[in-house]
Amino acid sequence: MSLSAAPGLPLARLLEHTSDTLAGVRAGRSLTELLTHCPAPARPGTQALAFHVLRVLGSAAAVRRLAAPKTPPPQVDALLTTALALLWPAEPGAALPYPEHTLVDQAVAAARRRTPAAAGFVNAVLRRFLRERDALSAAARREPEGAYNHPRWWIAQLQRDWPQHWQALLRAANRRAPMTLRVNARRGDADAYVRRLAAAGRAAIAAGPHAVVLAEPCPVADLPGFDAGDVSVQDAAAQLAAPLLLGAGLRAGARVLDACAAPGGKTAHLLELAELDLLALDHDALRLARVEETLVRLGLSARVQAADAADPAAWWDGEPFDAILLDAPCTASGIVRRHPDIRWLRRAGDVAALARQQARLLDALWPLLRPGGRLLYATCSVFRAEGQAQIDAFLQRPPGHAAQLDPASPGHLLPLADNPRQGNPGSSGAVPLAGASGGLAPAGGMPMPAAADPDGFFYALLHKP
Repeated sequence: MSLSAAPGLPLARLLEHTSDTLAGVRAGRSLTELLTHCPAPARPGTQALAFHVLRVLGSAAAVRRLAAPKTPPPQVDALLTTALALLWPAEPGAALPYPEHTLVDQAVAAARRRTPAAAGFVNAVLRRFLRERDALSAAARREPEGAYNHPRWWIAQLQRDWPQHWQALLRAANRRAPMTLRVNARRGDADAYVRRLAAAGRAAIAAGPHAVVLAEPCPVADLPGFDAGDVSVQDAAAQLAAPLLLGAGLRAGARVLDACAAPGGKTAHLLELAELDLLALDHDALRLARVEETLVRLGLSARVQAADAADPAAWWDGEPFDAILLDAPCTASGIVRRHPDIRWLRRAGDVAALARQQARLLDALWPLLRPGGRLLYATCSVFRAEGQAQIDAFLQRPPGHAAQLDPASPGHLLPLADNPRQGNPGSSGAVPLAGASGGLAPAGGMPMPAAADPDGFFYALLHKP
C-alpha cells in the first residue's frame, strides 16, 4: 500500500489518525480493532502509515528519547514518534515516504489542532532530528530495540531459540508480506488462475498446485471470482495444514474436528480438498460468524459450534474423530510482518501462558481421536516453546507418550530475510528447521518455491496407534 495521503485528505489529518492508532497500540489495543474506529475515508492511508510506523517503532522511540529525554504527554509523544518514524527510512537507502519539510510542517499542523501548546515542541524536536540525523540514528541503533525494532524480550527469545538465525528472523519480520491466494480446488488450479489474473491486468505467479502470489496486493473485490468463491486469501505456510492432515486421503464422510477454527481459512481448505463430516469449533461466537460467511461464499458446509475445545464434556457427542486439526492459540510471532502491532502488544510472560493453554488443548483433544487417527498440531509461531518444545513435552507425558510423530512433519518453518538454502532441497525462505524430533525436519514432501515467501509456522503430525 502506498504511503500517500488519501484523496482530499491533508497529511496532517492522517498523522492525527496514525498517532491515535499508535497511542492505542501502546495502551494494549490491536491495530485491527483501532482501524475500525478510524473514519472510512482515512482508513487506507492510516493503515499504510501505521504499518510503517510500527515496523520502525523501536528506532523512532529511541530517537525520541534521545532528542527529547523528558517524556511528553502520551498524545504528543505518539504524534512525535509517528513523525520521527516517517523520517526514518524503513531500509538503508530507502526514500522517505514524504519530503522532510512537508512532513515536519504537517506534523506541526496536526499538533496545533490537537495540542496547540505542544506545536513548538514538536517542531523543535523534529528539526533537531533533521540537523543531527546521523548522530541520533547511530545512537538509536546502539539500543537493541532501536537496532531491530522489536521488544528486548522478543529479541532475547529469538537469540535463545535460534542462535544462528535470530537476526535474519528479525529482519524478515520488518518486510512487507506478499498477498498469497488459495485457489478453490473444486473450481480450478493455480496456473489457470494466474492466467485469469493476467487477463485482468494483474501479475502473479503460481507457488504450488493451488497457491498464487500476487506481484502487488489488491482489494479482494478486485480478484476475479472472489465473491463467487473461486479464490481466497491465505498464506502459503497456512496452506500446508489441510494436505498434511488429509495425507494420502481420508474416507468419504470422515469425521474431522477443526478445534480452533476461526476465521475459517483452514476449515474451508479441508472441505475444498475432501468430502468430510467436519465440525468447526471455536470459543469465540463472534469470530465463528466469519467461518460461516467464508463457507457460504465458497459453497461449502460444516457444522459450526461455539465451545471451548479444551472442555469436551461441554460439546463432544462421544463419537471419536478420524482426524483433528489443532491450530492452537499462540503468540503469532510467525506472522508479525502481517500484523506489526503484535510485537508491541505481546509480553514476555505470554509465551509461557500460551504454551500452557496449548498443552491443555493437546491433552484434552487426544482422547477424542480414534485409534489409527491423526492429529495435526499447528501454530503460527517461531518460538520453540510453542512448537518443538510443546510437542516433545506432549510425547513424554500421558496421554501423548504413545503418539507417533509422522516423519513428514515439517517442524518449524522459519521466514528468514536472508533466504538461506537449508533443509530440504527446493525449500524456500521458510526453512524447515529443528522439527519436533530434533535436528533438521523434512518439508513433508511439499516443498514451497522461494517465491511463496511464507510466514513462520510450526507443524507436527501425530498418529494414534
